[in-house]
Amino acid sequence: MQTSRPTSRLAYDDADTAATMAGDCAAVARTMHLPLRTRAFLTTPAPSLRYEDFPREVSKRDISVDAATAHLAAALELHLG
Repeated sequence: MQTSRPTSRLAYDDADTAATMAGDCAAVARTMHLPLRTRAFLTTPAPSLRYEDFPREVSKRDISVDAATAHLAAALELHLG
């Protein structure tokens, strides 16, 4: 078994700017021939993680369970309620 020697080259570069890393992502998307929808997703900014950017009261969506789903869940002994 061979051990790998450490090199000065990193597999990633944390010191790059966000614009440079976004350009790298776009270049990879072009090289991999990704669909335009995927390319757009890769280049859109990430959502905010700040607490202030979210509303205080968010209503929950209603989830409906139709008869076929309820029958399948009952057959699998799942409890939907």
